[in-house]
Amino acid sequence: MTSPPPVSGPREPLFTLHLPSTSGRLTCTEPSPRIYLLTLTSPPDNRLTTEVCQTLLLALDIVELKYPPGVLVTTSGIQKFYSNGLDLEHATSTPGFWERCLYPMPTVALVNGHAFAGGLMLAMYHDYRLFNPKRGFLCLNELDFGKALMAPMSSIFRQKLPSPQTYRDMVLEAKRYTAPDALREGIVDALGADMADLLAFVASRKLLEKTSGVGGAGGAGSTSAASGVYGAMKAEMWRETLDLLDGHATSEKRAKDWLAREDARKKAAKERVQSWQKVVARAKL
Repeated sequence: MTSPPPVSGPREPLFTLHLPSTSGRLTCTEPSPRIYLLTLTSPPDNRLTTEVCQTLLLALDIVELKYPPGVLVTTSGIQKFYSNGLDLEHATSTPGFWERCLYPMPTVALVNGHAFAGGLMLAMYHDYRLFNPKRGFLCLNELDFGKALMAPMSSIFRQKLPSPQTYRDMVLEAKRYTAPDALREGIVDALGADMADLLAFVASRKLLEKTSGVGGAGGAGSTSAASGVYGAMKAEMWRETLDLLDGHATSEKRAKDWLAREDARKKAAKERVQSWQKVVARAKL
């Protein structure tokens, strides 16, 4: 059995990016060698605004280009929330945000609190998910506030959830999942809330070995992360979602066209019902 990576003592952050609109920050630390922990603290609930999305993208770029390949972890500095969702216009106005599911190294969402709507979506775009067993719900609650899922958003759940029944319950019932429920349904890969849990998970999946400089098809000293193979594997795995992201404008037009057809159908249906009511009323005379 692979031993967990050692936990380093207190260190200065590798870097900190500030979020002026919320007086928040995104901090990158290295709790163990080559494990990069991005901690988002954007009060009150880590909502995914344009500023947050762009800052996350910058942090991902910095880790990829300035540090050795390793494991990228995201979590929240707000105990109650991992993220309480997004504004769709904000997320879609940040080019490349969702495409970072192709990040060229293993990614883990350490979900320490509630992950609702876009917050759960963000977690699903990671390769692995750990969920706090003592706090929080996972919920895709677009149904509750009357917002239909766009095609690329729905797709990532359809592709990653192991069961159509789980996908149905999540989308059409806005079901709230506790940690045990989420683990049983395959929404998360393990339960955990702290660095010890995270490091044990990384060790159990041998994630650092996937990015270390070992010999292989690429030759001695090559790495799956540095060579781009890790990202290429993800591109093939999630190509349906990527295709939908590439065709987001087409998806939006299709959704608007459907709504227009649905309005026309309802208008025709209303006329038919009114005609039927008139026939019934005359029959009673």
